[in-house]
Formats: sequence, C-alpha cells, structure tokens
Amino acid sequence: MLIIDKIQNGIVIDHIKAGQGVRIFDWLELGKSPHTIAFVVNAASSQMGRKDIIKIYDTISINYKLLGLIDPSITVNIIENQRISKKISLQLPERVENLLTCKNPRCITSTEHYVRHVFHLIDVQTQTYRCEYCDETRNAGDFK
Repeated sequence: MLIIDKIQNGIVIDHIKAGQGVRIFDWLELGKSPHTIAFVVNAASSQMGRKDIIKIYDTISINYKLLGLIDPSITVNIIENQRISKKISLQLPERVENLLTCKNPRCITSTEHYVRHVFHLIDVQTQTYRCEYCDETRNAGDFK
C-alpha cells in the first residue's frame, strides 16, 4: 500500500487528467525543486476514473495560466496547518504570452525574435487561441 504523509504547508495539484501529470511536473520544473514532492500517476478517482496528483511539501509560485492552458479542470489546493486554506479552480486563460508560439512564417514573431507571442482565447469549447499579430490559430494542447 502506498502511504503519502499529510502536508503541513504546501500545494496539492489535483484532478489532473491521467498521463498529463508528467507534463505539468516538467513545465513547473519540479525535478529541480529542493522541496519534497509526491507525484502520483493513475490514482483511482470516483469522478474521473483515473487521475494524476502532485503534492508539493512547501509553498511555491505556480503559473496558473499555464496549468489552465494544460487542463482547465485541474484544482489547486493551498494547504496550511494540514488543512485546505484555499481551493483554486482553473480555467482557460483569456490571454497567454509566450506559452503558445505562432507557426505562421510571415508573423512578426517569426522574424523579430524579441516580439512576445501573444494569443487570445476565441473559442472555449475547442480551446482555440488566435495570434494577436497575424490571426493564426492554435489549440491549447499545442503549447510549446
């Protein structure tokens, strides 16, 4: 049986679609973190069937736009004194910078490398974003 201690103070990233936890772990660079981290893959879930969970045994800064872009159904729980002090439900961000890249070779971001890649959400259902400069579209799952 797997036993993971309660967190005194830290963060639990929960309701991650099974298999997506590795992506989040890598993007947040948790492998380089000095903190204790529990990474559970394919945990049983009554709501989702299977899910991944990341427990960070300390409070760190997290890019919520990035997490929302990866999977807007993720829940982030902030733990203080072994209790959930704050529950953050994510959503697709309306605007993202440098998380998606424009693939249009004529876009200014392709020729001028100092220009930030800026995308705006245009369709929540299909998770489609539009480049601010050239109107090229990308899906949320296409990020870097």
